[in-house]
Amino acid sequence: MAHSLASLATQLSAQLGGDGDLIIERLATFDGAKKGDITFVSDKKLLTRLSECSASAIVLPNALKDSYPGNALFMDNPYVGYALLARIFDTTPNLSAAIADSAVIDETATIGKNVAIAENVVIGKHAKIGDNTQIFANTVIGEGATVGEGCKIYPNVTIYHTCEIANNVIIHANSIIGSDGFGNAPYQGTWVKIPQIGSVIIGDDVEIGASTTIDRGALSDTVIGKGVKIDNQCQIAHNIQIGDHTAIAGGTNIAGSTVVGKNCIIGGSVAMNGHITITDNVVITGDSMVMRSIKSPGVYSSGVPAQESKVWRKTTAYTLKIEELFKRVKQLEKQIEEKN
Repeated sequence: MAHSLASLATQLSAQLGGDGDLIIERLATFDGAKKGDITFVSDKKLLTRLSECSASAIVLPNALKDSYPGNALFMDNPYVGYALLARIFDTTPNLSAAIADSAVIDETATIGKNVAIAENVVIGKHAKIGDNTQIFANTVIGEGATVGEGCKIYPNVTIYHTCEIANNVIIHANSIIGSDGFGNAPYQGTWVKIPQIGSVIIGDDVEIGASTTIDRGALSDTVIGKGVKIDNQCQIAHNIQIGDHTAIAGGTNIAGSTVVGKNCIIGGSVAMNGHITITDNVVITGDSMVMRSIKSPGVYSSGVPAQESKVWRKTTAYTLKIEELFKRVKQLEKQIEEKN
């Protein structure tokens, strides 16, 4: 998959530096690049090491276009350049537009144009699949569910009844959309199941990682906004609303009826309480526990960073004595006041 440097400049809307006829065969890391490769520099620390790089071309910040003598593409944001190059050199397999003989498709389902449906896919009554969508093996699309145009649904995904998936959505393997939320009413020492009669609505350009679960709403729908990115092994409980272009890293668990705003970044293994609201433009660092609503944009953290074990044990021992120490300090303050 070779491209001339000039062609790549056009595709990236970048300014060309050097030999436009240079053939680029691969995208590589800065340290691993060799002849025929293109790499990128988004870390300022690497700018001092440009002479060490063996790549045939480098994506660099615009600020260097008058000083760097080698073959380059100049952009405002080289990291975005990397993302665009990765799309160009991506070799992820695509399915051909065809329906496998082993697929089971209800006669009332609607299938769009140029749709690829792989082996053992099951599509239920009145389900709708949009044009140019790919559905990989062993996936189940429930009754009345909708999958929009240009989607890619990887193997073993289950999309329950009436769920709505918009356009250009990617759902990775083993994820489940629209399973029952955790709803039970206590009654005389037992639990009475509450049927979850809402659904899940997923907006355009969403990507959902592998083995993630998004529960359907109890009464109102669970809503995932446009451009949201959810990593692997996340739990999104019933009635949650996630605002447009928020990113959620792996292992995060969000309890029911919580609202997460737009353009938030949620680190890995974050735990959020239910029935709280996170405003727009909030960053929550990994392993944080969010118990209350966050009303102001900013960066929020909790938890204890890793320490040498003996230091951690000592700190924990002191923590258990905080109440006792507090009382002693109050007593000493009182004694000082009495002396004065």
